[in-house]
Amino acid sequence: MRSTIGTRTLLAVDVQFDGEVWFWKGPPPHHFVTVPTHMWPAFKEAAELVSYGWGVVPVAAQIRGTTWTTSLFPKDGGYIVPLKATVRKAEQVELGDTVTIRISVHVPT
Repeated sequence: MRSTIGTRTLLAVDVQFDGEVWFWKGPPPHHFVTVPTHMWPAFKEAAELVSYGWGVVPVAAQIRGTTWTTSLFPKDGGYIVPLKATVRKAEQVELGDTVTIRISVHVPT
């Protein structure tokens, strides 16, 4: 979604989806949720404006009552969301759980 503020355009991506928590053995090991394929184009567009290296997209993420900042990582043509241990502990999220996650990125252009 694009909106204009004065002479600046703002690209905003704000999505919510359900996904299964999976584990990557590393190094370093970490838990992730995969962004659904139909949402990839919006994040690819945002990456062109905000990526600070190899296509990562800085975002705000939320599961239930816990919000944190992170970056979407590119993987297999799409994106994955890393789940911090503190988030998983706070929300009692385990490997294999399906979680509802909200992802937001706001990009001034």
